[in-house]
Amino acid sequence: MPPCDFVPEKYESYPYERMQKIREQYIVPSLRTYYKKPLLLHQGHMQWLFDHEGRRYLDLFAGIVTVSVGHCHPKVTMATQKQLARLWHTTNIYMYPAIHEYAEKLTSLFPEPLKVVYLTNSGSEANDLAMFMARLHTRNFDIICLRGGYHGGSPYTLGLTSLTPYKHGVANGFGCTTTMLPDVFRGPWGGSYCRDSPVQTVRKCSCTEGSCLAKDQYIEQFKDTLNTSVPKTVAGFIAEPMQGVNGAVQYPRNFLKEAYQLIRERGGLCISDEVQTGFGRTGSHFWGFQTHGVVPDIVTLAKGIGNGFPMAAVVTTKEIASSLAQNLHFNTFGGNPLACVVGAAVLDAIEEDGLQKNSEDVGTYMLLELAKLRDKFEIVGDVRGKGLMIGVEMVTDKDSRRPLPVEEINQIWEDCKDMGVLIGRGGLYSQTFRIKPPMCITKRDVDFAVEVFHTALQRHVERAAAK
Repeated sequence: MPPCDFVPEKYESYPYERMQKIREQYIVPSLRTYYKKPLLLHQGHMQWLFDHEGRRYLDLFAGIVTVSVGHCHPKVTMATQKQLARLWHTTNIYMYPAIHEYAEKLTSLFPEPLKVVYLTNSGSEANDLAMFMARLHTRNFDIICLRGGYHGGSPYTLGLTSLTPYKHGVANGFGCTTTMLPDVFRGPWGGSYCRDSPVQTVRKCSCTEGSCLAKDQYIEQFKDTLNTSVPKTVAGFIAEPMQGVNGAVQYPRNFLKEAYQLIRERGGLCISDEVQTGFGRTGSHFWGFQTHGVVPDIVTLAKGIGNGFPMAAVVTTKEIASSLAQNLHFNTFGGNPLACVVGAAVLDAIEEDGLQKNSEDVGTYMLLELAKLRDKFEIVGDVRGKGLMIGVEMVTDKDSRRPLPVEEINQIWEDCKDMGVLIGRGGLYSQTFRIKPPMCITKRDVDFAVEVFHTALQRHVERAAAK
């Protein structure tokens, strides 16, 4: 494990067993924990987490892609402490410096005409508002979304979320229509040149660089949805630039560009859900939509926006934002002084620490190192992603692409944790390891993580051979 000169404070709260009993008795059971024996985390420092016994872990999941610049980043911590002593909350019915300074700083990072921001508190809330804005502005109702997408857990956004584990047996989704996910690894079409990644699929195709038969086929499916499942005019289309919860699924190049054009021809707005892909995580660009060569009408932000502080935003045009001004629309906590100071400090840290460039350099290095494991192990079906948004999809074999059984994936996952590396999970069958660390991670950390993952895979091979 790479060295770390940070020394955590001594843990002085309840014993582990009492924490377990409190959780079982007082915390809703739907909030599930990772691992057979859940971790009791005590402190964080940049890319590292420490449990109640002082053991150190390399965090490759960043609080579900939320800790963007590093746990307890000193610049963000200092700015927060300073604002805590000045003013916490007034609501935005009054003017205060932080909201104006942050709004100007944040929108300066967007292309025209995306220059108006509505600050909220969570990704679900931001996507909920984006849907509402699209319907208000267009005076249409239907919204198209991709299968496998995750856009929130509110009653409104559950219609957009297209993953069975998040669906509850209550009415939701009225006016939301799913279309085929253009997944070039698991979908019916895909090949050697499809995606914007240093690593392509192992699937072969007859395409040449610059053309993509898979993209053309998925666009035909998109057209079929528009022609059969919705009215002639729609409110909009929402998509993540790269699917997050579904395991860093990337679309063929130019798919989003053509899909946006089709939606706009039907009077709809295009919404980019940047909750996971934003703030330089993809490396080559600050926003995920820029990697597709498109400019959305509405952009939603959360998670990395506050490095773990609960805040989110909707960025759109002046014209679309004006649709909300027909009547009152209010948010008590959105854009509070504390949140705005945190958000501004995060933007400063990304720039001053060179974290977008680090995401590109370290992320590309990690993708190429993981691709070597894909070439070595039959159960590693796909390595994909861009920057520090990476998915490793596990299969029984590369030809069938059948998901590796959950119990086998669980053991690999547990082994990684026991060796000091924390990894996320995703995909329809929980078959994909999600690697989305704080953007301050180093190549030395990557070497350690890849070595740990290699050891866990080798152990799996040995267990399978012993059966």
